Amino acid sequence: MNPYLPILLILIVGLALGLGVSGVSLFLGPKKPNTYKLEVYECGLPVTSSAENRFSIKFYLTAILFILFDIETIFMYLWSTAFDYLGWFGIVEVGIFIATLAIGYIYVLRRGALRWD
Repeated sequence: MNPYLPILLILIVGLALGLGVSGVSLFLGPKKPNTYKLEVYECGLPVTSSAENRFSIKFYLTAILFILFDIETIFMYLWSTAFDYLGWFGIVEVGIFIATLAIGYIYVLRRGALRWD
């Protein structure tokens, strides 16, 4: 028996379940469109195409900060579980990773993403 067969089965069941539930909601869900529901929504701002109503840079800096620390948490957990097997290579690798995170943290700090007005 192929060892990847259970994974393939789970993917097929998950895909079928997701498509099935979406299809059922499409056919059985309420359909009451009106002009208010069909308007484009831009974070509460009126719909314009001018450059003066663009998003603030703080949205992007907050997203960068989230990704930075999210990836750090995952990587540090995996590194700590394999610490015995990695030896000096693992220590050097984590040192480089922490230095990269420090550069990202300093960038976000200087751009003012941690100041909430």
